[in-house]
Amino acid sequence: MSLFSPSLQWRKLAGSIAEIQWMMNNLSIAEIEGKKITLALFNNKVYATSYKCPHAGAVMAEGYIDTAGNIVCPLHRYKFSLEKGRNVSGEGYYLKTYKVEEREDGIYIFI
Repeated sequence: MSLFSPSLQWRKLAGSIAEIQWMMNNLSIAEIEGKKITLALFNNKVYATSYKCPHAGAVMAEGYIDTAGNIVCPLHRYKFSLEKGRNVSGEGYYLKTYKVEEREDGIYIFI
């Protein structure tokens, strides 16, 4: 059995970071092929995570990014690494993350 799924591939999110409709908290929601994801902008780099918190299902885009660059759930304030999805506030959950690349012609996500 192959671990590679032919449906996984790079998809274009936007032509540039400026084209993404960021909320005041530097978070955004994108939909790719019917799948909602959360986008985060930290230090001029785009990150992508699952749409909802793995703990209680809160919408991650309604949270915020702390000064250390973690995305914080709006419901219980659980903190997750934008890079790896690891829960850094100690509860043991993992937030799914997606690879994002900024290319000459736009912002791409591997999904």
